[in-house]
Amino acid sequence: MPPAKTDQLDLWAESGLDGDDQVMVDFLLPTGIYIQMEVPRESTIQHIKLLLWKEAQTYPLFSLLGEMEGHMFECVNQAAVHEELEDETRRLCDVRPFLPVLKLITRNCGRAERILDSKIGVLIGKGLHELDALQDQQVKDFRSKMKRISEEKMQRMQLMSWGEWLRSCYSTQLETESVENLIDKHEGVIKITMHYDQSQVCSVILYIRDCLLANESPHLTLVHCDVVKAIFEKEICTIGSVLARKASNPPLPLPPKKRTPTVRTLSVFPALQLIKGALSFVPLAVRAGLFHGTELLCKTAVSSESSSRSEHVWNKTLEFDIAVCDLPRMARLCFAIYAVMDKVKKQRSTKNTHLNKYQTIPWVNTMVFDYRGQLKTGDIILHCWSSFPDELEEMLNPIGTIQTNPYTENATELHISFPEYSTQPVRYSTVWCLVGVACVYVNKEWCNNLKEIMERDPLSQLCENEKDLIWTLRYDCRENFPQSLPKLLLSVKWSKHEDMAQLQALLQIWPKLSPRDALELLDFNYPDQYVREFAVNCLRDMSDDELLQYLLQLVQVLRYEPYYDCALSRFLLERAQSSRKIGHFLFWHLRSEMYMPAVSVHFALILEAYCRGCIPHIEVLKKQVEALSKLKAVNELIKLGTIKTKTKQAHLKEAMMTCLRQTGFIETLSNLHSPLNPNILLAGVHVERCKYMDSKMKPLWIVYHNKLLGGDTVGIIFKNGDDLRQDIDALDKAIEEFTLSCAGYCVATYVLGIGDRHSDNIMVRSTGQLFHIDFGHILGNFKSKFGIKRERVPFILTHDFIHVIQQGKTGNTEKFGNFRQYCEEAYLILRKNGNLFITLFALMLTAGLPELTSVKDIQYLKDSLALGKTDEEALKQFRQKFDEALRESWTTKVNWMAHIVAHPS
Repeated sequence: MPPAKTDQLDLWAESGLDGDDQVMVDFLLPTGIYIQMEVPRESTIQHIKLLLWKEAQTYPLFSLLGEMEGHMFECVNQAAVHEELEDETRRLCDVRPFLPVLKLITRNCGRAERILDSKIGVLIGKGLHELDALQDQQVKDFRSKMKRISEEKMQRMQLMSWGEWLRSCYSTQLETESVENLIDKHEGVIKITMHYDQSQVCSVILYIRDCLLANESPHLTLVHCDVVKAIFEKEICTIGSVLARKASNPPLPLPPKKRTPTVRTLSVFPALQLIKGALSFVPLAVRAGLFHGTELLCKTAVSSESSSRSEHVWNKTLEFDIAVCDLPRMARLCFAIYAVMDKVKKQRSTKNTHLNKYQTIPWVNTMVFDYRGQLKTGDIILHCWSSFPDELEEMLNPIGTIQTNPYTENATELHISFPEYSTQPVRYSTVWCLVGVACVYVNKEWCNNLKEIMERDPLSQLCENEKDLIWTLRYDCRENFPQSLPKLLLSVKWSKHEDMAQLQALLQIWPKLSPRDALELLDFNYPDQYVREFAVNCLRDMSDDELLQYLLQLVQVLRYEPYYDCALSRFLLERAQSSRKIGHFLFWHLRSEMYMPAVSVHFALILEAYCRGCIPHIEVLKKQVEALSKLKAVNELIKLGTIKTKTKQAHLKEAMMTCLRQTGFIETLSNLHSPLNPNILLAGVHVERCKYMDSKMKPLWIVYHNKLLGGDTVGIIFKNGDDLRQDIDALDKAIEEFTLSCAGYCVATYVLGIGDRHSDNIMVRSTGQLFHIDFGHILGNFKSKFGIKRERVPFILTHDFIHVIQQGKTGNTEKFGNFRQYCEEAYLILRKNGNLFITLFALMLTAGLPELTSVKDIQYLKDSLALGKTDEEALKQFRQKFDEALRESWTTKVNWMAHIVAHPS
């Protein structure tokens, strides 16, 4: 996807700053007439069409145009893709065409459905016509199935009463625990701020409980039933406009009957044909491996060498020492193309500097079975991804995506051929076995060894003897260590169909795991379809609030799913369409990664399915997307002014405020639900209090009025350019666990290895709560200057902090002793949840976070939590770090002073 044209930035982002609200647009009419005219940047597409129609009356052939409503505009968008502007309520400055050219085209029938498709395409960041153009049967089947399910859900919603609708979309989970202790803590008095709309009382017990835990005053708004009914009727009307007079799609055809392979000993042998786009002046070879998760199923196969200046051809079949009947359902074939460097004689002394150890290695993966369970046959073209040798220890990348590179023009092209095994398709067939408990004599030593193995953390490696012991005692694991299922799965011989059948039968009687324990089963190491379905079934016990805590990781886990229609996708869609809040965060977790080519199709399909199953939510989300687009434009304006003109800060701030005062910005940024918290309604921007921060990404500090909080303001930070999933991941995993924020801050920054801990990144709320806001450096990746580490203490504990903790009294050792005790208690709490922490970080390995790319990165977490040591040994280690932080706190002050000098604002 080509980048947006930077010199067009002024045309849309800086509209109105020069006092000119008009833009010259070229209009192309279907009659062949060309019209050039000025139109307001802030006008809607509908208004612009009206202006064009009026102007076109003065040109020839106007009578041939027909009715205005029978036409719509088409443009080339910022992604260099043709986009039909069905939704004419959008503003031109929000559409942001690649060039100011609009083509008038004839509108086809089915306008309501086309408008919905257009809105969904704009909302998810990928036009639905792009999905249509893929010509992928898996995509077609998934979309057809999800569309049918979504329409059925919308039809059921049309039959609901307003009360049933309210409970369905905004279900309130009542807290079962008593709140008496919390009331006692507040001396029997709870202060609740009530905002009156009419005269209807509502009760949200869970919200009040959360406020009491946070020592905050609950804010409740009384809404009249008629207001709720009006919202309900509006949503039902929106649904009806799309579903009216529309026949439901026929059910999908049943898959053909499964056929077991008639061949017993033939191997899988893809024949490698040719490569295009690779370096052509060195000998090249191909390595291939069959994997199940990260487990290599058999010995890798390597091709002969090929030297050519245009195409590389191998006339050799790569055979794998595994029978077709032993292939697991989720087996994947991984390829890597590499240069045989020892054959490049004396070329290292030449000026060809790219022929060194940093030469790129194209790699690509594909599944052995397709999404229907059918063994692949025939010729397949795979477009490779590029990497460097340092990134792939064994060159093969089994954890990488099975999607091919969509940027085909610059990608290495690998042609492979799968053999034809029979005249009929060969489908994967599950071989079930009867469940029976094997009588195995178990001595005490075996039991002790098994117990010790099961108590290890998830990063601990199992040797072959230990795997054999676990598999032998698998029924004892079920009885005594059901949470040890991940270790049992690592002990299965996935290259033997007898073991796979035994496991599938055992899963039918395995006790249900807690949602926390089940999360680990969604890691890449456990790709088996039945295992993942078992894990998802365990997740169904999660409450909405608990699911929200792990939603970020569950979205990342979708990367490990090779097929679009899987248990996890269906589970997330079901829960999102049952709770508007979960739907909100699922949308944004998916939407934020639509720029990544490896997941853009998969995530677009889930986003489309969500939108079709929750049509009334589209307008709410659309306003948020438009608002963020406006803020991005302001941020780019400030960055551009800083880089190009070195504009003084005061002038840039004035330009920012001028931009925010424009009509288009005011309307878009006002009265929207916060993308960070959909429960907060952002009324209007307090322009005079807005500013930008003087850091690399120039984050915006936007202050909002909030009419639901009695005149209070709400501040949000908009940061464009950094990956904020890393911020969410680090923040969610620690700070929320502790009510004493300073103790929580110290322990969290130490355990997570958070860097860049200067004073600008440490915030204090009016309630006294201390928190960190920048998690760009985690897991011990600390900044350095001239080879010297800028942060040399385990965590920040300055004498200023201690002064506050001791209430300004130098000798108040009791208060400081309590603080130290809180830190130690917090550290031990984290240790008890150490396995969960490791699991959550492991689920994020393929998220593309620069400082979380391999298991080695997670090792920092294991070391900081001292996993594998006793509590006494771990506490001794933490106390040493605590004393070090206190002793070396003067270095923190020096670093902070240097930062203030460098960033005086």
